[in-house]
Amino acid sequence: MMVDIDDLAQKPAAEIARVLADRRADPVGLTEHYLEKIGRQTSPIFLTVTADRARREAEAAARRLKAGRPASALDGVPMAWKDLVDFRGETTTAASNIYRNALAAESDAPILANAARAGMIALGKVNLSEFAYSGLGLNPHFGTPLNPNDTVTPRAPGGSSSGSGVAVAAGLAPCAIGTDTGGSVRIPAAFNGVVGYKSSEGRIPARGVFALSRTLDTVGPLARTVEDCILLDMVLRGAVTSGVTRRPVETLRIFVPETVVLDDLDPAVSENFEKSLALLEQAGAVVTRGPLPQFAEAARLAAELGSITAAEAYVEHRDLVDGPGAANIDRRVLARIQGGKAMSAADLIVLHRARLEGMAAISGLLDGALLAMPTAPHVAPAIAPLEADDALFHRINLKTLRNTVIGNFFNLPGVALPNGTDGGGLPTSFLLCTVGNDDERLLGAALDVERVLRTAG
Repeated sequence: MMVDIDDLAQKPAAEIARVLADRRADPVGLTEHYLEKIGRQTSPIFLTVTADRARREAEAAARRLKAGRPASALDGVPMAWKDLVDFRGETTTAASNIYRNALAAESDAPILANAARAGMIALGKVNLSEFAYSGLGLNPHFGTPLNPNDTVTPRAPGGSSSGSGVAVAAGLAPCAIGTDTGGSVRIPAAFNGVVGYKSSEGRIPARGVFALSRTLDTVGPLARTVEDCILLDMVLRGAVTSGVTRRPVETLRIFVPETVVLDDLDPAVSENFEKSLALLEQAGAVVTRGPLPQFAEAARLAAELGSITAAEAYVEHRDLVDGPGAANIDRRVLARIQGGKAMSAADLIVLHRARLEGMAAISGLLDGALLAMPTAPHVAPAIAPLEADDALFHRINLKTLRNTVIGNFFNLPGVALPNGTDGGGLPTSFLLCTVGNDDERLLGAALDVERVLRTAG
């Protein structure tokens, strides 16, 4: 029996793939559904719609599935890509006026090529904060994709992967690819009420992806379930199997740091986080709390010295920042990059040393436990006040990124999970983390944590 395409398009990517493999729906019809829905949008979510490519890929997927030879567990599933990723024959804009008319890329980025080989369908490239350098997702050049969770007050989509988060939440794609240097996958996941996975450094190839900080940049998916993120992790890496196994909640030890990350939370964020912890404890997880001095030290160093991201962003964009092109950059992004210019070599060395020492200390303290914290300290803020007041923008941007940026500084992969809403229906999010290169254990644990949180919801 054929399924209803409107209903199917709202399902997780893994479920869509199973329906396609059973031939209860056709990838060509599904792709046309998404393209038609994208075409009706007035919010600037997609910067480039690759309709011809998507149709070719959908037709090829239909032939494979008809023959019973799917290329992967996600063959025939459409997806969206942050416009930092090179598409052969398309301009990579990084959502900047400076690159709006740049030369087209000569080849697909490896992650896109891997997805194509897995049979996934590229719908196009989506909006972001200029140069991927903001946690709020506002963009003065291409417009700001509006958070779909509030139809009355325009609210921030989260950044920098703003279009990726909104595309999934608004039903324009079942999954999307983002990048995360300070929270840019996890924040839009939190603000939009979807799942986001920040991978460990180097796990997913970043060649052919416009850089912000070559030390801290990571690639990761935004999707509707943890299962989707696990399958997308395989696809992006070009892997044909996964080492992820479900880790039952009752086997988990979870540590809640009481340093920095619980400060000044929205009431709903705090309430939903505590409810989530209680549910996990009821399901058998061992939850402990305590200080984590490395978090305080990271916050102190950032305030006093600056950040690795700022220093490396200045190196990436030095010619622009120091030349007449600076006038074409979002003033708020420019201010952050100029902060990197002011840093000394000593500042950067101190940060790198503290980072290495902190990673070792955190690993020893956790001793196999997972970290849990709210993904963002507040729900999606209204856009108008942020646009009207640059000082407010910078203050809220830093607060938005506060919890997630610590994860990047210490290379802590994380999964952001929806865990409720506030009184106005705005999503809150629960962040589960582990130490670097422990992604498969994290994803296996997140599968069961998600089950517990969703059952309660």
